[in-house]
Amino acid sequence: MKTIWIIALKELKDALRNRWIIAASCLLAVLALSLAFVGTAPVGGAKISTMQVTVVSLSSLSVFLVPLISLMLSYDSIVGEVERGSMLLLLTYPINRWQIILGKFLGHTLILSIATLLGYGAAGFLIGFSSNGADLQDWLVFGSLIASTVLLGSAFLSIGYLLSVCVKERATAIGLAVAVWLLFVLLFDMAVLGALVVDQGENLKSDFVNFLLLFNPADSFRLLNLTGFDSTAALSGMSSIAGRAVLPAQYAIIALLGWITLPLLLSGYLFSRREI
Repeated sequence: MKTIWIIALKELKDALRNRWIIAASCLLAVLALSLAFVGTAPVGGAKISTMQVTVVSLSSLSVFLVPLISLMLSYDSIVGEVERGSMLLLLTYPINRWQIILGKFLGHTLILSIATLLGYGAAGFLIGFSSNGADLQDWLVFGSLIASTVLLGSAFLSIGYLLSVCVKERATAIGLAVAVWLLFVLLFDMAVLGALVVDQGENLKSDFVNFLLLFNPADSFRLLNLTGFDSTAALSGMSSIAGRAVLPAQYAIIALLGWITLPLLLSGYLFSRREI
């Protein structure tokens, strides 16, 4: 365990030196505050929580931004060090390959967690104390957003490691990372929507569609944040979907945990069999 933490802290120090955490935190904070101030416009005089409006907006934005940040962090974590020759030097020490995978993953998860907590958290406190008092429900919804954002990012970190282990060149890894981002963020939903339009509700029932969405970490994140609370479901226009949902929010959490665990285990297995 000590070896894993040493590798994780090394990744964290590299991120601090390269300004990764500062840049990501500032980006998330600026976007969160921008959406909060823009989101107050349609609220008007209605007693709708500014924080919950912001959560709905950030949930849609995070699906696009956080997976991209995670893939850019992890796509060259293995293949990049192999190309530079540092991986061969690292393996001369008494260290197991699965410790390298876990250490790097833990370090990148810490980077993502710190950036999310600083970025969204700072914006959340400013919104909460400037919107005439946020209640407990507001803080629970916002806390759920931060935690699920970390889970979403960790899922794509695991996918990035799997890509990095499978390829032999960094150029191939970054190409696959962009393809994976497009697949899960855009193409998957377009395919599901196209299937629903063609089917016209004859064969594809709502419970099957909900189950199908769990095979996409981005959609699991959407389900958790947009239908997990009655208030955000109403604001996002998905209250009717939430009311008919067969799968509870726990299933979305389990799906995200599965997307973290399975690619990471497969990465460790393939890396243990790879020739350096």
